[in-house]
Amino acid sequence: MKPPPASTDHAAAASAFLADEARAGWHDRALWLVRRKRDRAAAAVPEWETLRTLASAVKAHTLSRLDDYLLQFEAQARANGFVVHWAENADVHNALVYDLLCRHGAQRIVKSKSMLTEECGLNPYLEARGIEVVDTDLGERIVQLSGEPPSHLVMPAIHRKKEEIGALFHAQMGTPEGLSDPAALTAAARTDLRARFFRADAALTGVNFAVAETGGFVVCTNEGNADLGVHLAPLHIASMGLEKIIPKAEHLGIFLRLLARSATGQALTVYTSHFHRPAPGQAVHLVLVDNGRTAHLGREGFRDALKCIRCGACLNTCPVYRRSGGHSYGAVIPGPIGAVLMPGVDPERYASLPFASTLCGSCTDVCPVRIDLHGQLYRWRQVLGRRGRGGASKKWRMRLAGAVLSRPRLYRMAGATLRFLLRWLPRRALGPWGRHREWPDPPAERFGTWYEKQRRRS
Repeated sequence: MKPPPASTDHAAAASAFLADEARAGWHDRALWLVRRKRDRAAAAVPEWETLRTLASAVKAHTLSRLDDYLLQFEAQARANGFVVHWAENADVHNALVYDLLCRHGAQRIVKSKSMLTEECGLNPYLEARGIEVVDTDLGERIVQLSGEPPSHLVMPAIHRKKEEIGALFHAQMGTPEGLSDPAALTAAARTDLRARFFRADAALTGVNFAVAETGGFVVCTNEGNADLGVHLAPLHIASMGLEKIIPKAEHLGIFLRLLARSATGQALTVYTSHFHRPAPGQAVHLVLVDNGRTAHLGREGFRDALKCIRCGACLNTCPVYRRSGGHSYGAVIPGPIGAVLMPGVDPERYASLPFASTLCGSCTDVCPVRIDLHGQLYRWRQVLGRRGRGGASKKWRMRLAGAVLSRPRLYRMAGATLRFLLRWLPRRALGPWGRHREWPDPPAERFGTWYEKQRRRS
């Protein structure tokens, strides 16, 4: 994966986001609404938990034989008429895509939503070489026009309010000033994009699922932009992470029932497009990308993160993500799943992310493929702590706590001191925990004294 240039300090970035209390509150409520929609959709499927168990088992089996299934998929895809390429990392992927565009004389490309191409930094790579790149998913188009990365896996512009999008469209598309009606803004974007679809030389999509048995692949969208781009352009490039493979077509029914419900509370994405062979006169190139995935597969205790189907459910439920915003993670993949994956990419740059969690387990509870996300976050904390990335102050505080807790007399003295400080010092003097939490009133006496009194009375 291709990391952003600067190191990540999640706490500092989250503080900046929280400085705008109105926006932070709105962001929290908007995502919790999506989480509630997911819950209602899941409750409407009696066999929901069985589907989760099956999906997790299929993914675990696939990861245990990933090389076999990838080779089977390659052979079937080639038999279908697709051209298959392998990319070891982001640089190879980007160079391959550029070479394909040059060979086909393509100067304008329309892209549907693809987190993999965001991960590889494809857009700036192509634009620096004179290729016009247009993101056609509405949310992706909004963040592209504003010069921002996506802040969410499924809803890239969830951090933007409709008034801000109206101002952006006014500046970039000439829409009426002050326009903020979502339907009108969507219509304006559709009009602008339609012309770009018709003059595009190539279309690029991601891949949600690839079936080893058939050599076909599936792209899921709600706007139909992937289908329009692919059917109009003579060249279709599909970028696919190695982990997107599943063994058989019959397994698709499991994952398709889970994906949209987990992501947005829909029963199914509006468009679930199956690609099995090129259209007449069209070339289809599949680029299978590793970019750190096989390295992560070798990390015992962490490889299950590769089961992820990028639904975003863990982001929608996470109390830290909802209140800190996706950009605070400094990573293409934010939220709990990003905090699990990104330290494997660069433990120095992303050392703060596993600590950006309450370990409440809500992310694990909603994950459609049962990834043990909070467990992996805890294990990353241990790994990073052993590497000295937990912070020097935390290390000496834990040693001090160990010394106090192992000495009863010192423990009683510390308790008395803390009760005194709680009673007389302002709460913010106790550090971040005191500034951001409501503290209980200190007890009048220690528990041991109270307990002895109660025992004597009985």
